[in-house]
Amino acid sequence: MNQKNNVKGSLILCTAALIWGLSFVAQSVAADYLSPFTVNCLRSFVGAAALLVFYAVKNHGIKTFFPAEKQDRKAYYKVALICGAFFSVAANLQQFGIVVFPQGVAAEARAGFLTALYVVFVPIVGLLFGKKTGGVIVFSVVISAVGVYLLCLSGGLHRLYTGDVLLLLCSLGYTMHILSVDRFVDVTGGIKLCIMQLTVCGVISGLLALIFERFSWADLWAAAPYILYLGVMSSGVAFTLQVIGQRYAEPAVASLSMCLESVFAALGGWVILGNGLTGRELLGCGLMFAAILIAQIPEIRRAKVAS
Repeated sequence: MNQKNNVKGSLILCTAALIWGLSFVAQSVAADYLSPFTVNCLRSFVGAAALLVFYAVKNHGIKTFFPAEKQDRKAYYKVALICGAFFSVAANLQQFGIVVFPQGVAAEARAGFLTALYVVFVPIVGLLFGKKTGGVIVFSVVISAVGVYLLCLSGGLHRLYTGDVLLLLCSLGYTMHILSVDRFVDVTGGIKLCIMQLTVCGVISGLLALIFERFSWADLWAAAPYILYLGVMSSGVAFTLQVIGQRYAEPAVASLSMCLESVFAALGGWVILGNGLTGRELLGCGLMFAAILIAQIPEIRRAKVAS
């Protein structure tokens, strides 16, 4: 892979990371108008529709979306339910986590960095499924623990917000989601699985919204731009950019580029919403970012050996 393509791929993936990072800002603002289940219901259906359009353009229609064989279709439904359920749990924990932070707390930065800890958690939980890990991961776990302490606990247990706990649980939810996707993605293919799991998340969140939440049309109209951003840009455009960017960038560059999502979340919260971080919180975020990068070293090495 030549250097020109590598730079091109890196820029495309950084753009995707920027879109994903700013989605935390959109989630935070949307929460001012709509309750969490409603936000995730709407963004999931919009995202699924956006990706379905992308699939239809790429494949000249949607007739080939589901396989002809009944047994294969059942496998699709099973995979969609498993991955979609994990995704729904993680996405709703994240939205609730952002919502419950008190005024003045940098919710976007905390959400971005705490959610991104799935990069560290995935190989650890993978041990339960017989996947080996090494000293690099242990080292990254230690660094991330120190980072979490500085971000959430350096002021004592009373500074541990409910939102922090929900976001850590969200990260574990995304860990299980990623492991399930790794297990089942070959059954359906990436874009099909993404469309189906978004649809499942939309249905689950929608049912919970009907039971527990209410909204006004005025609030829905006010939140519409942010919902469209979350659905079209975060799920549709960014996913497409990821697919394109990974065709050009080397695996190491791709991994590092997409790690910038959490950094963009913190910057977006600061620049757009004015939610800054203290010195200790910045140090904690820096250590967590370092842990996220370190945790990817084994995968980068494997990719280089394979190439």
